[in-house]
Amino acid sequence: MSDREHNEYSQEQPEFIPYPEEHSDEETDGVNREKGQGDENKELRNQKVENEHSDTIEESVVYWQKSGRISEDLDTTKKTLEEVVGLGKSFDIDFREMTFGETRTGLFFISGFAKEDILQEILKRLTYLSPDNVSSGALHAFFDLYIPHIQVKKINKLSDVITMVLSGMSALFIQGEQEALVMDTRSYPVRNPEEPSLERVVRGARDGFTETLLTNITLVRRRLRDPGLTFELHKVGRRTQTDVCIAYIDDIVDKTQVDSVREKITSIDIDGIPLAEKQLEEAIVRKGWNPYPLVRYSERPDVVASHILEGRVALFSDTSPSVIIFPTTFFDLCQHAEENRQTAFMGSYLRWVRFAGIFASLFLLPLWLLMVIHPELKPAALSFIGPQTQAKIPLIAQFLLIEFGVDLLRMAAVHTPTPLASAMGLIAAILIGDIAVKTGLFVNEVVLYMAVAAIGMFATPSYELGLANRVIRLGLLIAVAIFGGPGFVVGVTAYIVWLTLRRSYNSSYLWPFIPFNAKAMAAILFRLPVMTSKQRPSFNKTRDRTRMPRNE
Repeated sequence: MSDREHNEYSQEQPEFIPYPEEHSDEETDGVNREKGQGDENKELRNQKVENEHSDTIEESVVYWQKSGRISEDLDTTKKTLEEVVGLGKSFDIDFREMTFGETRTGLFFISGFAKEDILQEILKRLTYLSPDNVSSGALHAFFDLYIPHIQVKKINKLSDVITMVLSGMSALFIQGEQEALVMDTRSYPVRNPEEPSLERVVRGARDGFTETLLTNITLVRRRLRDPGLTFELHKVGRRTQTDVCIAYIDDIVDKTQVDSVREKITSIDIDGIPLAEKQLEEAIVRKGWNPYPLVRYSERPDVVASHILEGRVALFSDTSPSVIIFPTTFFDLCQHAEENRQTAFMGSYLRWVRFAGIFASLFLLPLWLLMVIHPELKPAALSFIGPQTQAKIPLIAQFLLIEFGVDLLRMAAVHTPTPLASAMGLIAAILIGDIAVKTGLFVNEVVLYMAVAAIGMFATPSYELGLANRVIRLGLLIAVAIFGGPGFVVGVTAYIVWLTLRRSYNSSYLWPFIPFNAKAMAAILFRLPVMTSKQRPSFNKTRDRTRMPRNE
């Protein structure tokens, strides 16, 4: 709601209409006389409820009590909470009224988030208060002397208090005070850190990120005991108020990049990001219909810590176990933590095998189809390539059907219970694949090469990159089927040029291949020993590129 519309609401709408009070039997006659006035007040209140169109908590608070500050009257605060957050309607929202030292207080909290033992200890301590203890000021006495808790804040805006309580904290309102005491008593339902299924390693740490922001930050802080490691907290979404954290090492990272990320996050104007990191990525990267990922996702704390140490920026989002890392390149997305858990020689071997699988997932099927359509392009050593018998449907139709079939199996595997996954795989391999070949619908080689390409796609470390490569493979297959050799050449050229024009936070997507950097390219092709990598990649534009002294 704009400021002009908000001012119009403030001018046109009536003041806060209280609920009609209940009366005893002795006051029945008075109630009857005031019944008409009570019905009118109720109608005005219902009308005001229907007319509210607040986009933020702050707007809603101002709408109901004409001020954003906390009222000195505890009853007014309670009435506002009833309208803004549904106090009395939502069963998990509590407002416990108590008196300490002859001073009325109200404890506002979410029952599912509050740690009962901490709250009980605080309330137990406050029961010892006497009127003399709070004579000099209840807020001062509660805050400085009688609340035995570490994280306590004084807040004077009701909207800020509501936001903190909805995130799990507890607030203590005091009669006659325009400030509330907000205590961090939250306890989220969490799971234990487990190794992520998409980034498993044979040797290495078995912990992974969870859905709790503080836990994820702690896992990284444990690995990076650098005083320059900074975690900036922001909130995104007018309604969700999702916690988003920017992580970087202050004396290494490119400050211009951090400023740009911070500006984009604070400028996001959306009702919420319930899907966390994916919606956050689309909001700050804005790549449109580009299928290729311009950021890297990771659920491993050691991977995120190593990238931060290289001078990159990481984005944590509450309720998500995935962390966004940027800037990134096409070749970064092809690397896996397992390569760095083995010796330099074996790590390089694993990297080359993975590169071969990614290359096969992109170009194996279009090349095979090209040599089948144009046998004259086939080298003599590859004369055995090609179907010995013709199937009942064209080759391009076979490829498209199997492509869609593999995707269907992949989606089915996600939704299939684990005990039935093996049975589903047998059904797909034997009943569908084998029978389709025997009945003449498919050619044996089509199924073989499609299986190799699918394995290459699943061997791609980045799930998003594997899906994007599959789309490019489909495009190349169609180009070869329609235009033959020229279609393949033009398609591959357009693909490379298109990737070259992509930017990941103003950094070349194909670096170090384009623009070419021989030393950095060698580090991509081979997993170099740790002690030979004396500088951080220039791609990150770090303020401090030195990993270790040059003379060592």
